[in-house]
Amino acid sequence: MDRNTIVGFVLIFGILIAWQQFMKPSAEELAEQERIQDSLLQDQLFRDSVARLELNQEEQVAVPQSPQDSMQRDSQQALIARAQFGPFAPIATGTEQTYTLANDLLKLTFTNKGGRIREAELLEYKKIVEGEDNQELELPLRLLEDPKNKFGFQLPLSELRGGKVSTEDLYFEASSTDQSITFRAAAGPGQYFEQEYRLTSGSYNVEYEVRLVNLNSVIDGSAESFELNWVNYLDKLEKNVTYERNYSTIYYKTMEEDVPDHCSCTSDDLEELDEESLKWISNTNQFFNSTLIAKEQGFKSAQLETVLLGDESEDLKKLVSDIQVPIPESGAFKMDLYVGPNEFKRLAEYGLAVEDVIPYGSSIFGTINRWVIRPMFNWLSNFIGSKGVAILLLTLVVKLLLYPLQYRMLYSQAKMGALKPVLAGLKDKYKDDSQKQQMETMKIYQEYGVNPLGGCLPTLLQLPIWFALYRFFPASLEFRQESFLWATDLSSYDVAFSLPFEVPFYGDHVSLFTILWAATTILYAYYNSKHMDMSANPAMKYMQYFMPLMFLFFFNSYAAGLTCYLFFSSALNVTQTLVTKNIIIDENKIKAELEANKKKPKKKNRLQSRFQDALKEQQRIQAERETQQKNKRKK
Repeated sequence: MDRNTIVGFVLIFGILIAWQQFMKPSAEELAEQERIQDSLLQDQLFRDSVARLELNQEEQVAVPQSPQDSMQRDSQQALIARAQFGPFAPIATGTEQTYTLANDLLKLTFTNKGGRIREAELLEYKKIVEGEDNQELELPLRLLEDPKNKFGFQLPLSELRGGKVSTEDLYFEASSTDQSITFRAAAGPGQYFEQEYRLTSGSYNVEYEVRLVNLNSVIDGSAESFELNWVNYLDKLEKNVTYERNYSTIYYKTMEEDVPDHCSCTSDDLEELDEESLKWISNTNQFFNSTLIAKEQGFKSAQLETVLLGDESEDLKKLVSDIQVPIPESGAFKMDLYVGPNEFKRLAEYGLAVEDVIPYGSSIFGTINRWVIRPMFNWLSNFIGSKGVAILLLTLVVKLLLYPLQYRMLYSQAKMGALKPVLAGLKDKYKDDSQKQQMETMKIYQEYGVNPLGGCLPTLLQLPIWFALYRFFPASLEFRQESFLWATDLSSYDVAFSLPFEVPFYGDHVSLFTILWAATTILYAYYNSKHMDMSANPAMKYMQYFMPLMFLFFFNSYAAGLTCYLFFSSALNVTQTLVTKNIIIDENKIKAELEANKKKPKKKNRLQSRFQDALKEQQRIQAERETQQKNKRKK
């Protein structure tokens, strides 16, 4: 063996030694492998125990049991329970019992299985369902009552080697006072997992505290949090299920953000908030919510999911929240659980923007609803018992506040109406050239100092209020099940009479408020068209009649509070217009003003100039096209 061969063997041996050292698992990796192997072994032992138990049970059917066999069977069952539930095995079996905690507003029913709320009855509210012959029946309104609901903590136990025990499977020991109830799940002497609920009078808030007492040796030492699995099937509580579904979802607020966010309302959604600490999570219906609020420290993270359920389902939506609750050093994690109506004032008292679960809208529309329309309506309701009359007064107040804009619009229309005879001559003169007619019309407007868009601007400025009201009525609890005239519920559609069939895009009922609104709107449009020249834009003449007819389909199934407001608003529009044009505005004075404007030196209106330039450019392009067509014909 020569020298080179020896050197080669040494190098290969060195490389092998270095490779083994480099690829050797670290201490952490070895521990993880050992944990996995132990977990697999534990799982196999559990499976073998179950198999032996099933085999013994089959044999017991044919063979009479001796006392020794019975003891062996009990021992096997205890082994299986210990493998599945660890030190909580003794309370994994039991008898379910219910307990009640109530005040003047809320009645809570608890179960010792899981130590959780089984249902929450709101004593001041009712659920309306349709019985036989379309008769409306009142039923108690309950939240959190669906038997498919879940509310359980997944406790990571060191004995189970990565396994977890759900409190949903444990039978807690209960103790109660007049205002509180405590559920305790014992893991050994002086060791227990405890849940305490406290309810005070005149409140929908439940003080909720979870305690881990002397469980350091029971809980997996590597775990920093334990999971709360909250599954909530929302019940159908309102007459208009479509709108109720569109206003129901999961809202949440992170510790960093001032404004809450929410899952999609109209489609299935999944929000994974792995890196964000949360202050509260709310399961929200159209008018009610169940909100879990962390007090001293936030929830570590969460995964939130919403699932839409079809019309054939008895439920509205399925809401799933997997929440990571940090294991506190003190052993106690404090929360508030609000189970009640979407009352703005009550929710705002938390100081955590929980009131934003009320779907008033975002941006400027939500701001108008929260801080202008809502306080105004509540102030009016303090003096008036009828919500319908309060809507009428709210409409009157809004119209009075907007009257300066309305007056400017009507004044501009009156000036354009005074020029109608002059514009009629242009119609005859340029009857074959619509573009020339429009250009000459703009020149006359400029000559007499009339802004043709003067009537549009006030209308545009009113749009934010109209859009805000569109969200206000179906979102406001104050209108729920409040009747007015023929409407039995101002938060849902009114029914003048039902149809024996369903009309596509319309429904199986007729909303009288919607019909009255459309009729007064068409009447208002007809009156205005008599005093305005529509020759420059004849499409507008028909559009003002077509729009109300189209909205008959849209508003037929909308909240009666809104269609009632629209009808009152349209009727007041007609009244304001008649009074303003026939009494307040002097036509002779307007004609004198127009003549005076005609004599004044003209300052070019920038907007009108742009419009004229656009018309000229359009006319030039049209002329070029006609010239090109003529040249083609000659060829």
